[in-house]
Parts: sequence; C-alpha cells; structure tokens
Amino acid sequence: MPSPHHPQAELSNGTPAEPGTPAFSPLYQQIKGLILHSLQAGEWKPGEAIPSEMDLAARFRVSQGTVRKAIDELAAGNLVVRRQGKGTFVATHAEQQVQYRFLKLVPDTGDQAGEGPAERRILECRRVRASAELARLLAIRTGDPLVQVRRVLAFGGVPTILEDLWLPGTAFKGLSAEQMAEYRGPTYAMFELEFGVRMLRAEEKIRAVAADEHAAQLLQVGTGSPLLSVERVSFTYNEAPMELRRGLYRTDTHHYRNELS
Repeated sequence: MPSPHHPQAELSNGTPAEPGTPAFSPLYQQIKGLILHSLQAGEWKPGEAIPSEMDLAARFRVSQGTVRKAIDELAAGNLVVRRQGKGTFVATHAEQQVQYRFLKLVPDTGDQAGEGPAERRILECRRVRASAELARLLAIRTGDPLVQVRRVLAFGGVPTILEDLWLPGTAFKGLSAEQMAEYRGPTYAMFELEFGVRMLRAEEKIRAVAADEHAAQLLQVGTGSPLLSVERVSFTYNEAPMELRRGLYRTDTHHYRNELS
C-alpha cells in the first residue's frame, strides 16, 4: 500500500513519492523531496526531532546512506539541525545559529549575538489591500488583504533600522502591533510559532539612498545622511513568497556583511 503521505508518484526504486518528483533525479534528491514534503505538511514542527536515519530508510525503502546524504543537504540549507548524540531536528529561527541568518547588518565591533536582541518600536500595524506592485512581489492578486507593519529596530538604544513589512493577510490573520512588540524572540520564530509560517530563504536588493526628513527623524540622523535601502522577499516551502520587507539601515556604527561561497 502506498504511504498516506506520498500517494501519487513513485521513486525510481519503486517506493511511493510525492507528485511531480522527477524520475531522473538522483535517489537522495528524491528522498530530500519527500522529507521536504513532510516538513511542509507539518508532520514535524520546528524544533521537533525528525525520525532517525534508520527509520527514514525503512519508511522510504532505501539505504541509510541515501537518507544521510539527503539530510546532509537539508542541514546545509538550514532546514534541519543535527545535534550530536540527540538526533536531527527541524530547524527554527529561535535557534541561536539561525536567528540572524537573514539580518546581515552587524556592529563594527563584536557580533550580532553579543549585541543582544533588537529593541522594537512598532509604529503601526494595519490591514491594507495589495497594490499591483505588492501583489506581483508576493505572488497574490491585486486587492488581496495584507498586513502592513512599520517599526524601528534599535540596538543599544540607538535606532538603526526603519522597516516596513507586508505579509499575506490570510496567513497572518490576527497579527497585532501588541503581538509584534511583546514577543521577545526573533520575529521569524514568532511567525513559526504563532502562524505556522517558516521562512526558508530570502532574496535582497540593496542600494544607497539619502535619508528624507521622516526617516531622518525616526533614525535620529541628519536629513540627507547616507542609508542602505534593503528590499527583502522571504520565501517558505515551494518557493512561496510570504513576506516583503523594505528597510532603511544606518551604517555609521554597523556594516552590511555577507559571506560568499
């Protein structure tokens, strides 16, 4: 009998697979796809352990080495975390090593972890209708509901980032300014815990701009001061865009740092 989790397609070794799995892809890639399918379906929640390599090998009727190679790729993509002697767990943005994965602004001295969590000041949180531009970026229809959040992030009491967030209204129904302000952990961890939305990767566009009067006032810099303008689209499973952020970053005490490989 096919597994109830993957009833439609079939792996190249005869094991049932998820719909659309390319028959020509390497077997470990197919197993990776099956595990991703279970993650997307919520079979294992962020922070929870996934079955052992041996159990997954038995489930998919493949070798343990094939499962290990699939999990290696998932771990490299920060989708799961291996813990020595404990097993493999679904990665969460609450994990220390993942918390700052999408925030590339770091202090000139020290690191983000040493700087401590950002102090958040929520300026507004309201429901809006998607413009044609926002709809295109978030792969929704013009006029669909969005939640828009504007906030200032401060580090060490110094306002450093002014940003707007746009989130699909259906997925983030009920999100409030109080919830955004009171949650002590990373915002992406809150999205996982409260709304079941896990951000897996992001794309950014960066340009240099001059602070207008409004941004200068909120960031406590002079009008015309140089800022980094960062537009980020974050994606969940199946490459679905689930957040648009547009931020203005001060760089007088911080710099934008990325690792290329």
